[in-house]
Amino acid sequence: MADDHPIFREGMRRIVERCVPSAIVEEAGCLEDVLRLARSGRAPDTLILDLLFPGFQSVVSIGALRQEFNRTSLIIVSMVDDERQINEVMAAGADGFIGKAVPPDDMAQALQDIRNGEFVVKYNRSGLHVQADTDRILAQLTPRQHDVLRLIVEGESNKGIARELDLSPFTVRIHVSALLRALNVRTRAGAAAFGAQAGITPAARETGSRP
Repeated sequence: MADDHPIFREGMRRIVERCVPSAIVEEAGCLEDVLRLARSGRAPDTLILDLLFPGFQSVVSIGALRQEFNRTSLIIVSMVDDERQINEVMAAGADGFIGKAVPPDDMAQALQDIRNGEFVVKYNRSGLHVQADTDRILAQLTPRQHDVLRLIVEGESNKGIARELDLSPFTVRIHVSALLRALNVRTRAGAAAFGAQAGITPAARETGSRP
């Protein structure tokens, strides 16, 4: 089970253990830990993955996991509610998609249905960002903020962003803080979700001009 928010992982663990009391649940906060745990013994029965956590590149990572763990159920549990992106996720090889806004009982049932072989896509539209507002906010970002947002969507850490953009970590922290204020979100995960809903994907990555 992979998510970079420990509180959500704890809640998800309780749902999983209620569904499958005999389950051995391993937790990961980045893709590196997912791969280390998944390769440490017998392939996992199920992988429950957020779409937005360090190292994870959405469609690309799902495709790679599907190829390597072809008998494992891949379940995405995410706050993303963009229909186009969800369709891409499913086409890449996910066995099911569940929105984080889905009530716990419904989430538990969806997990059971997916593990039983059913094709499940279940989510509630949040309506937090209509397209007009998204376009307006994106238009107000500086080129450097666009660069930083794209790299956050790709799962890069501040250190990775600094290396990619040839900036100091201190300068990156300033850019990230300014970006969060511009997007009116409190966390990197919120910024990543905004970017994903706006259609920013790893495949579309392009680096802006150096400062």
